[in-house]
Amino acid sequence: MISMRYHAISIAAVFLALAVGVVLGASGLSDRLLSAVSAQRDDLGTQVTRLTAERDALVAQQGAADQFAARVAPAAVSGLLTNKTVALVDAGGSRADADAVADLVGQAGGKVTGTVALTDAVGDPARADQLNELTSRLLPAGAQLPAASDTGSLVGGLLSGILVKGGGQVTPDQATAVLSGLTGAGFVTPGTAPQPADLVVVLTGGALEGVDAGDAAAVTARLAAQLDRSGAGAVLAGREGSAGSTGPVGVARADGPSTAGLSTIDDVQTGSGRVATVLALKEQLDGKAGSYGSAENAKGGAAPGV
Repeated sequence: MISMRYHAISIAAVFLALAVGVVLGASGLSDRLLSAVSAQRDDLGTQVTRLTAERDALVAQQGAADQFAARVAPAAVSGLLTNKTVALVDAGGSRADADAVADLVGQAGGKVTGTVALTDAVGDPARADQLNELTSRLLPAGAQLPAASDTGSLVGGLLSGILVKGGGQVTPDQATAVLSGLTGAGFVTPGTAPQPADLVVVLTGGALEGVDAGDAAAVTARLAAQLDRSGAGAVLAGREGSAGSTGPVGVARADGPSTAGLSTIDDVQTGSGRVATVLALKEQLDGKAGSYGSAENAKGGAAPGV
């Protein structure tokens, strides 16, 4: 007869064997997992090294391109804007871009009359009704707003009287009152009203973010388009990313007939993009328009006239 002691020893032996098997199996599996993870780590390290080298090469190429653009810029723009004036609208742009474009306008024989700097509140859908109402209230006697009802067109129509020659021009006192009203409501930063100009450059940043990014980008795009319709022409110049679906340049390029007369630049942070901005101003004077830069939706991806 098999004793209880034998049963206990047999069961213990079975569990011991199972335990040993699990330990040995786990050890083999761990070795295989460690080997796979190590290989993947080494592969990722190689990819990081390669991508870092590619990035450094691209940065070096861009730096060389900017240096070349800076050297050829005076000759490229010389005389293109002789005796012409340009007003700047800062719609989320960079001070460095504004200074560089203003310098090139001067080298082209033109003059920048001043800057109107908009705040982010202009593109805030939550404040659209307030801005629309304020636009109508600040409109000087005798001036007219465009028939369009969207915020960008209305603000562009109001600003055209201040910024654009022949755009329903207002007196200096009226211009000051308009900007004071917009500044007091938080839509414009404090500053002196520019003298009315022949042309306008609207400077913006890259792609906007947030749930209302597309709507905010549309305000800037349509504001620029209205300034273009009100005078001799306008250029909307944005930084890298601005040609995307939530960037003002991208919205303008996709907006069809309403923005067809507006020239756009999507890489104004580069030397070539800044030169292209001035060349596009000359293009506007000639009654033409185009889209330029490095994004896929830029026509040809080169500066006008190149």
